Amino acid sequence: MPTLLILMIVAAMAFAFWSAGRAAAERAEAVGRDACRAAGVQWLDQSVHAVGIRLCRHDSGWLGFERTFRFDYSMDGQDRHVGRLVLRGDRLVAFSGPVAREPTPLH
Repeated sequence: MPTLLILMIVAAMAFAFWSAGRAAAERAEAVGRDACRAAGVQWLDQSVHAVGIRLCRHDSGWLGFERTFRFDYSMDGQDRHVGRLVLRGDRLVAFSGPVAREPTPLH
């Protein structure tokens, strides 16, 4: 009987970890897509890829995960650049990728 209880607890923990990972990937996808739209570049592959995970301490003091994602974008459809973003929980803590273009002054 204790073996079944332990198995159920491990299964619940695995499901919670998987579910949190999916939620983070969906948040990263929205951030990457919005950044590309704001910068006026093409978001390639319509997805993000998880490239890293590590334990960290949140501002509240609780331990949690920091997940790193990468995505690809193109300035003109002929090139390919890599963007990277880091989520701590659901909060964006680091971003490198396309930036919004500033309007050029009229003369």
